[in-house]
Amino acid sequence: MTDLARASAEGAASPAASKRGIGMISAQQIGISFSPDQPAVLEGLDLHVGEGDFISILGPSGCGKSTLLKLIAGLLDPTAGKLEVGGQTDDSQAEIGFVFQDPTLLPWRNVIDNIRLPLELRGYPVKAQLEAAGEIQEMVGLQPEDGLKYPRMLSGGMRMRVSLARALVTRPDILLLDEPFAALDDMLRQQLNEELLAIWEKQGQTIVFVTHNVSEAVFLSQQVCLMQSTPGRLVDQVQIPFPFPRQAALRGEAEFARLVADVGRRLREGVV
Repeated sequence: MTDLARASAEGAASPAASKRGIGMISAQQIGISFSPDQPAVLEGLDLHVGEGDFISILGPSGCGKSTLLKLIAGLLDPTAGKLEVGGQTDDSQAEIGFVFQDPTLLPWRNVIDNIRLPLELRGYPVKAQLEAAGEIQEMVGLQPEDGLKYPRMLSGGMRMRVSLARALVTRPDILLLDEPFAALDDMLRQQLNEELLAIWEKQGQTIVFVTHNVSEAVFLSQQVCLMQSTPGRLVDQVQIPFPFPRQAALRGEAEFARLVADVGRRLREGVV
């Protein structure tokens, strides 16, 4: 097994493990505007995410949740404030994986070739690419025979598993997920929630998860961050007290239902 494959398979010792600080995210009064004639998309947003934390972001459509992820990923630059990723404002050394709502798989490449694409683009030896991709494929719940299938042959849940595997194959320090399970039915969404938690508990990367689903956010996260729009900003942060590992039965507990209702009320009211 190559070092790359071994690192991808083994992960960190625990979800909260902090060895390098490279997975930390700090936003101080950040803002972004795409036009002087239009309201800012984000303004005065403060956020701190510790190494190995799992947070979810909830907010109305258009409040800038996806824009915030793109800022963290370095795909956009803030026009105000200070954003540090891995302790750096520029040229962060943090490895970042990004999963979008649309799996965006390349239709002419099979599953294993889609998964190994980031390693291919970085020039890793083909053998290392295939070993790492095969191990990550198994980790996300795909069978060995699925590796030769093409995207058109996959269900929605399988396509999302491939997208997640592709984001994980580089062993990212930070994993950003933008409503990845929104198009799936409730049963499959819940199953993938549990699988995502198992991956996080094994690998220990920092995760920022955007969703519109309050129950999903409460089940997954250590902390739920609430945003309001026009302009987008963080208005509340709710600590989730349930210990890990979390099991499916948690969703049936009265305290879980109470917390989901409370977070939903805060979100509707847009109140701290």
